Formats: sequence, structure tokens, C-alpha cells
Amino acid sequence: MNDRLGQEDLLLDPLSPEYRAGESFRAFVAEEAARVALPGRATARRFAALAELGRRDLSLARLAEGHLDAAAILHEMEHALPAPDERWGVWAARPPGPGVTARPDGEGWRLTGLKPYCSGARSCTHALVTADAEDGYRLFAVALGHPGFQPVAGTWPAVGMRGSDTLDVTFDDVPARAVGGPDGYLRRAGFPHGGIGVAACWLGGAQAVATVLYDRAATGRIDEHAAAHLGAVDVLLHTARTMVLGAGDAIDADPPDERGEAALRGLRVRSLVEKVCTEVMEHVGRASGAGPLCHDERHARAVADLTVYVRQHHAESDLAELGRLAARDAAEGAR
Repeated sequence: MNDRLGQEDLLLDPLSPEYRAGESFRAFVAEEAARVALPGRATARRFAALAELGRRDLSLARLAEGHLDAAAILHEMEHALPAPDERWGVWAARPPGPGVTARPDGEGWRLTGLKPYCSGARSCTHALVTADAEDGYRLFAVALGHPGFQPVAGTWPAVGMRGSDTLDVTFDDVPARAVGGPDGYLRRAGFPHGGIGVAACWLGGAQAVATVLYDRAATGRIDEHAAAHLGAVDVLLHTARTMVLGAGDAIDADPPDERGEAALRGLRVRSLVEKVCTEVMEHVGRASGAGPLCHDERHARAVADLTVYVRQHHAESDLAELGRLAARDAAEGAR
């Protein structure tokens, strides 16, 4: 599968989830990615496409969303797009501890350090990577074929989202190109737009988890107890889908966020979809019992994947930020 890591490729068994998701990612980029609209252009259709990917396979959705987000960032900040044969990721995790640092080198930059949570570590050809520089927190475009780039084997032992191949990676004096200026990645209008794209993937994952109940109802094998849970699930999924697609229409109405609504909108959508995912998994589990988790491989994987992926939402931390923004918005509306 991998055409750039040489012997590192030997770590991937062709039957492994990482290999299968990587091959699906390669096919998506080659055959589907160019048809997905950029944010600000039919964004509701973009979010619907991401949700469908999540319903199909959350690991594939994670890889595809990273590539599509990278394309959106490059277009917004440089009026450029990835080349047809390139597969991009966005590696911007910043947990406590040592990270990646950048130093200027002539007209370019050099990256050194460890970056955790890099989805597609062995299937991406390029990545947008955040790093600390002397003048601030910056975003860099990196070609991953350099010998100083190395995924760290064994750094994603989790069962959930295993196919996303979300390894730690190291950079050892790797050439990079700055994309935008200091803090430009976080301050750009499209940052909260991208966050809703992630939530669309979560929504697709919740739809996949709920399939077991819809299928049971369609064949008449459902009692009143399970039917009540399915009714609750249907309301949750319909509400989340309506909000996600509505957010897409709102983005199209103001792509540069001149009204200053994007941050509040993004947190509202992500917080709702996270809540929906959590409650859908609870309802489905209570309605169906252990059977599907024990005997339906696809369902068990969907639950494990969604449990991990949705934790990209920062729970009460994000809710606290949402509360502050909502209070400020309410105060301004009362003036």
C-alpha cells in the first residue's frame, strides 16, 4: 500500500485494519475527493458526504476528513489545492509535553520533535503540521518522504479507530514550508468550519451504530421496548443531521465569517452531535443487549470507533467555552 516508507511498510499486514483503511483512503482521494465541495460552496453537501463516509467506516472518514480539511486550509490560506496524487493529513494535536519546534532555514523552515495523534501516519504523502516557532505557533506544509520523518510503531494500541493508523511521528530536521503567519491556523475563519466537518463524521458513525435497530425494525423483529429506544434514536439523529446541514447553509451565507458567528456555531454543532452520539450508543445498547456487540463484527467496530473518535470533543472544556460565547452573544443581542 505505502509508496514512501520502504521497510516500514512491512509493519502493515494486508489483512490489518490499517492497511484496509489506507487502501480505501487512497481510492477515495483518487476517485471521490475532487467532487467534495470546499467550505463556503455547497457546504451542506460537503457535510453530508462526510457523514456518509462516517457511516461507511469511521477510520476512512477520519483519513478522508483530514485530506479534505487540508485542501480547505490550503485553499483558504494560499489559494492552492493538493496535487491529484497527494494524500494529506492535518496534524495539529497539542497535548502537554514536548512537541514539534520549527526553526528558519534560509527561505524555508526545519521541523524537529514528536507530534502525537497523526492519523494516516503511514498512508499520507504530505501533512499540515503545527509547530512552535520563535515568533509563535505556526502551520507548516511537509512532504513526508524525507528520511528525517518517522512514524513510531506501537503508539496506537487502541482497538477503536485502529484503521486510522493514528501514530505518533517524529521529525528530525525535516524541511517544511510555512503556511500563513504566526497563529494564522487558529485565527482563520475556516477553523470552526472544519470542526463541524469532524462532527459530520461523528454523526455518520452514530448512524452506523443505529443500523442494527433500524434493520431489526424493518424485519419486524422488534418489541415495544426496543421500538421506544429506536424512536428516541431517530429523533436524535434527525435533529443532529438537521443542525449539521443547516450549519452548512449558514457557512455558505457568510464564508469569511464577517458576522463573527462561526465559533459559536461550531461549538454548538459539535456539542450537540457529541451528545447525540453518546445517547445513541446508550439507547442502542440498552435496546439490543450484548448480542450485536458480541456477534456482529461491523456493529462492534462501529461502537468502538465512535467511542474513541467522539472524544476529540473536549467535553466540559468545550461546553465551558460555549457557555462563555453564548453569554456574550446574548448580552450583545440584548443591547
